Order: sequence, then C-alpha cells, then structure tokens
Amino acid sequence: MRYTKTLLFRRVRIFLIACMCVLVALSGRLIYIQIFSSPTLQLRASEQWYRDLPLGARRGNIFDRHGRIMVESIPTYSVFVRPVAVTDADRVTSVLSSILNLSHQKVYNRVTAKGVSEHLIKMQIEKSTAIKIIAHNLDGVFLSQTYRRVYPLGVVGGQVMGLTTIDNMGQEGLEAFYNHILRGRDGRIATPSDLRGIPRQEGVEFYFPSIPGFDLHLNVDATIQNILQTALARAFYEQRAQSVSGIVYNIQTGGIVASASAPFFDMNDQPRNNVVDLLAQIRNQPIVNVLEPGSTFKIITLAIALEEGLVQMDEKFNCPGFRMIGGERVRCWKTKGHGTQTLAEGVRNSCNAVFMDLSLRIGVDLFYEYLTRFGFGKKTGVDFYGESAGLILPKQYVRPVDIARIGFGQAIAISPIQFISAIGAVVGDGILRTPRFAQSIPQAGTTIISEQRGQRVISEQTSAQARELLVGVVEHGSGKHSRVPGFQIGGKTGTAQKYVDGIIAQGKYISSFISFLNVDGVARYAVFLYVDEPSRQGYYGSIVAAPYVGQIWAGIIEYLNLQSNPEFMPPAHMQQQVTVPQVAGLSTVNAIALLRSQGFHVQVEGDGLTAIGSFPVVGTQLLRGSPVVIRT
Repeated sequence: MRYTKTLLFRRVRIFLIACMCVLVALSGRLIYIQIFSSPTLQLRASEQWYRDLPLGARRGNIFDRHGRIMVESIPTYSVFVRPVAVTDADRVTSVLSSILNLSHQKVYNRVTAKGVSEHLIKMQIEKSTAIKIIAHNLDGVFLSQTYRRVYPLGVVGGQVMGLTTIDNMGQEGLEAFYNHILRGRDGRIATPSDLRGIPRQEGVEFYFPSIPGFDLHLNVDATIQNILQTALARAFYEQRAQSVSGIVYNIQTGGIVASASAPFFDMNDQPRNNVVDLLAQIRNQPIVNVLEPGSTFKIITLAIALEEGLVQMDEKFNCPGFRMIGGERVRCWKTKGHGTQTLAEGVRNSCNAVFMDLSLRIGVDLFYEYLTRFGFGKKTGVDFYGESAGLILPKQYVRPVDIARIGFGQAIAISPIQFISAIGAVVGDGILRTPRFAQSIPQAGTTIISEQRGQRVISEQTSAQARELLVGVVEHGSGKHSRVPGFQIGGKTGTAQKYVDGIIAQGKYISSFISFLNVDGVARYAVFLYVDEPSRQGYYGSIVAAPYVGQIWAGIIEYLNLQSNPEFMPPAHMQQQVTVPQVAGLSTVNAIALLRSQGFHVQVEGDGLTAIGSFPVVGTQLLRGSPVVIRT
C-alpha cells in the first residue's frame, strides 16, 4: 500500500481527535469527581478515618389533656467496645461482666473479636451504672447516650400508648401512629481513628447533636382512664369473662377520653418474654375489634325512623313475640310477646318486633343511605392503626328479612369506635365527628381539631327525641343499673350471640351497654362497655354490663365535681334496698307478679312455664326498680 501525504495527514488528524476525546473524557471525569462526587467520597473517607458513637434522640413525652405525663423518656447509656483499641482484654472483660451482670465468656468473646470494628455490649443502662464504668477508665470502651420509655401511671392507658422497640421506634398504639412526631433525629460523635479503629490524637472530633422529638398532648384524661380500667377489671373478674372492653367519648368534640380492654399489664413490667400475651393484652380492642352490636344498634334504627317521620312518639305497636317476614318467622327476644306498647315502651322493653316494623318502613335503600351517613362500612379515620371498617351485607343481596334483622342489631358487624361516634351524633347535635386521641403538638404549633365528616346526619330535633327515649330506658327500663341519682343518664342494653368460624357459638354471648350523660341539658360524654363471654351466671346487658357503666358514671361525676339536680332524683321509695325473693318453683306468671310487686324490672329468659331461678340470685340486695332476670 502506498502512503500518500494526504493519507498520513488524515491518520494524524484521527489520532489527535482520539487524544482530544480521551483528554476531554478524563477532564470530565475529574470534574465530576471533584464537584459532584466529592461529598460521597468525603463520606467514605470519613468512614475509614472516623468512628461514630450514636447519640440517641430523646423521644417526645406523651401527656394527657391536663398535662399529666403518661409516657416519658429518661436518659440511659449504651456500652460499646472497640476490640482493636482494648489494651487489657482481661481487665475490660472482668469489669464489664461484673458491673453489667453479664456472662464473662460472652463479654470476653466480644472484647477479643477479630475483624469487628465495634461491638454493642449492652443497651439502656442507668446513669449510676455508667458512672461506675467510666470510673475504671477502660481503653476501648465507649458509652453513648440513649433513652428508655417509662410509664409513671403503670397500667393506666397502656393499650392506648402502645409499645416501642428497645431502640425507641414505635411498635404499637399511639407510639406507632405518631412515631414521626415523637421520634426525633439521632446525633453522633465522630472520633478520628486509623483504619483499624484505634483513636488518633491528631484530627478533629465532630459532634452532631441529636434533635429531640415533639411532645404529644392527648384528649385522654388519665383519671377517667383509671376509672374506666378499674370498672373493666372488676367486670372481668366478677363475670369471669374472656375480656371486657370500654371506651369513653367526648360527644361535643369527638375526643377519645379513655379506652381499654381487660386484662391489661403494667407497662413498666411488659411480658416481653411471652409474645402471645404481650400482643393479646396490648391490643386496643375498642379500635381494632368488630362485633355484632345486638340491641344497642336499635338506637340507629330509631334515629332514622324519627328523622324520616316514619314513626310518631305516641304511636302504638303490638308484639305477639314474632314477625313473619318473607315466609320466615323472626322472634322477639321475649317469645311470649310484649303485647300492645307505645314507642317509648318498645324502646324500654327493647322489643325486636317494634324495630323490625321500623326497619321495614325505612326500607333497604334508605337504611343503607343512613348507614353510609353514620359511617358504617368505612373507617372513622381515628388516629390509630388497625381500625376495621366493619362488615355490612352488600345492598344488592339484602332481603326484607335481612333488613329487619339489621334493624335490631343482627346481620351487621361494627367496630366499637365506629359505633360510639355514630351514637354521639344521635344523642349529641346530629353531626358525626372524627374521633381523635391526640389533641395537640405544642412544639409544632399544631392543634388537632376533630373534623365533621360529611353532612349533618340527623336534625337537632331528632337528637332531642332520641335522648328522651333513651333516658327512659335508664329511668324505667333495662338500663336502671346504670343510674346515678341526681343525674340524667340515657342508654341502651344489648345482648348478641357470638360467631365462631361463621357459625353461632351456642352459649357464648357479648353483653353490652352504651350510655350517655347529660350535663346542663347537653349530652357531654358517652360510654360503651361490652363483656365478651360472661360466664358467671347471666348474659343480659342489663345485668352484666349496665352496672359497671353506672360505676364509671359515678366515678366521672365525682371526679368532675358535677352538681346533682333534684329534678333527676328518683322518688324516695325507688331508693330503697329490696331483697330478691325466691322464685324457683313458681309458675312464670306468678314469678313475674312477685318480682313486680317488689318493684323490680323483670326480664324472662326461656320459654318455660315454671321459673327455675333468677339472676341476681335470691337474697341479693338491689335498689327498687333494678332489673332481675327470671330463668325458666
């Protein structure tokens, strides 16, 4: 091949262009490394030439609505060992194992470990223990500040507060939901070290302070929380139940004042070695559970019928003990029937037939429209993880017999928080509010306001009518055990059969009572309490649940120093103690007549013609007018 001058110049030009390209690429790479990659490379260098000690952030404290500390963080220390910096392994092992009460061999293995730059020996030791370690001036041993959660009130509010991990991350409850608020940001101390991790005298030590988390102030009142838990614990042991749960709700604000489930444990002595017990007892059941409400749900049916003008206050109903709907016989709980009764009497008697009539008048479409308005079938938006939306039959599959059963609290499952917020709307001002545990985050300048969800559910006039009828249940009906003389209390009892694997569990019930307290003519607070599988003797909500709600109201009234109103004092003869007589062996008719002659409110369990006993049992002292169940 002949090399011409032109070809030579062309090859030189290509070579020069290639060199220029390489030069540009290298220059670009250098520029990228110097300008864009510099922070990353500096960080990698610092990892090689510095060793970090973490500085845990103080987790925010949690306060009740009056500023009482329910959860706080106290300073502790974590102990680290850098094996390459240890000059006397035997001495370090002896001191640490002795002071920290750890296995000598395990500590020695960590102190002498090869290929590990740093070992955590123990977390969250007390300050006094840390001072003992510092006094020994051990080479290669370092301490960093951490924090530990403590609970000044012990068992009070534990299921609401929830759990944190040992490194202060929220696991359950409000600790988890508001973890981003409470957590804060950890700091660190960067100490100059060589590649092996041995500290160097030259170089600059860097200190990056931790940023503490924000404090959280709640709507929860620690005293009312204690009142609630005392009543729940009493019910749990006296009724020998699987569990007993309750919630106290501020009707006017949507604030959750108290919430708990018995049994519970001291938060300062958590059963961390038994995960099953820990997770079972830390569950805030009024938020995460669903249940068939039973007769308490009749309040919703009543409110819808009143709002739509489908029933009059003076209207009368007849109950023969059942209704035939779509060819199916649906029984009233009193199989012999209640006879002719007014609406008020039907509410006091908790007559299923009355509420079947009302639900059929309402109809499927309108009933489901109101279920949506009241928030059933969807989450309330409460500030707590694990809330359930409940279970509602799809509307297209609902038959007349189904809507009749829903009307008296069967064939529907709801969450307690969902239910109490809906009842708050019924007996309050007719507006459904979003329930809230948290009230404010002062350091962030934030107030958490309970919102109105959707439209007004019912009118104030309907609310007033519902309150009047439900006050009658406590003054003259099955809720008498919840009365507090001098105060206006309303409510509704409920008894529902339990389902296991979709099948009715024979002999297993949930007994409940939902109630509200009027203060100066305004419904201020609501309480919902339910007993899961009472096994002492009875299972009616009037006997099993209502008395404990009465204890809660008495405690709240005393705590708030509310003044009694003579207008709501029962007549003198109704304040007398009466002894439950012997009814076993009497005909059912005569047993009813005997108890009524003594002034008791009588309920009958069973279809028998002869009484076999009563609950409470013979010889029990009760106030005149109290409910007594005859077993037949």
